Amino acid sequence: MTVLNAKNLTLDQVHRLFSFQRQYDGSFTSLLSLEPITEFEQQEITQTRNDLENHLTSAAASEGQVKLVAVGPLLRLAGFYRYPLQVMVEEGIARIKVTDEETSITGRLDIVGINQARLSSNNVPFWVLVIESKNSSISPSMGLPQLLTYAYQSLKHQESVWGLATNGELYRFVYIQAGNPPTYQLLPFLSLTDSESSIQLLQVLKAIAAN
Repeated sequence: MTVLNAKNLTLDQVHRLFSFQRQYDGSFTSLLSLEPITEFEQQEITQTRNDLENHLTSAAASEGQVKLVAVGPLLRLAGFYRYPLQVMVEEGIARIKVTDEETSITGRLDIVGINQARLSSNNVPFWVLVIESKNSSISPSMGLPQLLTYAYQSLKHQESVWGLATNGELYRFVYIQAGNPPTYQLLPFLSLTDSESSIQLLQVLKAIAAN
């Protein structure tokens, strides 16, 4: 049997192995109810943006710095650290066996937000948001194959899950749905370093947390 690591997969391979199909023209407002943010939240976003930019002035921010300086504070603001939500980091996935092929896939996801009060089928914790982070010099799109692979694991137990690929500055949300075939929608890029876009970024995270 061939064993593949999710981090080495291309998007073409993910499409072929899992039969994913992309849906176009996704919009945040058609999928989520976005609420205004508070003045305090606006101040916190500004501080997070300044912290990230401080790390980008001399060199690219590493993947670890991206998670610590940008992603972590945003998740806190959005409510992912409060019950019933819980954030798990560097979690190994159960080996994925590809149907009709002598292939299995291993990997370790960066961050997953789960809802402890909501169980999917077979009493498996409900995945709210799966995050794949890259260092600041790499496009978030490079994390999409890993993101879809890890999300595919959750679709065995629930109908849909949100994904997010980010390099700290740019954020690409993905809405992933089970089905025959499974589908995913790529939402427009959002930027932490753009004032207006950063507000929508937090609005989206809060809406996903409350979903």
